[in-house]
Amino acid sequence: MGDFIKHPVVDMPERMPAPAIEADKLVFTDDEKKQMKTWVSRYPTADGAIMRGLWLAQEKFGFLPPEVIQLVANEIGIPYANAYGVATFYTQYFKEKKGKHVLDICTCFSCQLCGGYDMLHYIEEKLGVHKGETTKDGLFTIQEAECLGACGSAPMLQITNGPFVHNLNKEKVDALLDALKEDKIPAFTSVTLPQDEDEMGGNRRSDVSSIESYSVRPVSETLS
Repeated sequence: MGDFIKHPVVDMPERMPAPAIEADKLVFTDDEKKQMKTWVSRYPTADGAIMRGLWLAQEKFGFLPPEVIQLVANEIGIPYANAYGVATFYTQYFKEKKGKHVLDICTCFSCQLCGGYDMLHYIEEKLGVHKGETTKDGLFTIQEAECLGACGSAPMLQITNGPFVHNLNKEKVDALLDALKEDKIPAFTSVTLPQDEDEMGGNRRSDVSSIESYSVRPVSETLS
């Protein structure tokens, strides 16, 4: 049984870690505070605004250490525990400092069968770090992700809570990493449904610069 448990002991997070953000920088501007109040006013109770508040804070500070979560909770007007619960539930909120580009490689069921782990391991080898780690130059963080809702174009990944990269293969990964090293973020790509190919010329949107179609899915070489 023990052979199947790679990490039997999980360290609990520090309850009161040393602050990661300097005290004089741990503030919201007047405009940010005004925005928070606007969000709070749109919900029956203040806690309805917590997700927007946390997102604003992450965009400002880069990640959400405990002191930033506390700052948001104070501004929204809810207990710290409530804000902490939301921040730690969603993987899109970064609780620790990440690299400039966060690569979430999906290894959920569809992607797993179509090569999600193949792509994860290939990226790990290319960058010289494992999932959950950041490259020494601070450019990339690799993460294993649950379903990102693009099963039809598996395997796939998401870049820093932003663009999806569909139909991954080694050549596409190579090109992606080279582009990101030059801070070139891929544009939004529209993946068309089969029925749209004939009815709409293969695209349902007119504001895209890149289009891909569904195709026969690859078969994974490894499932873990």
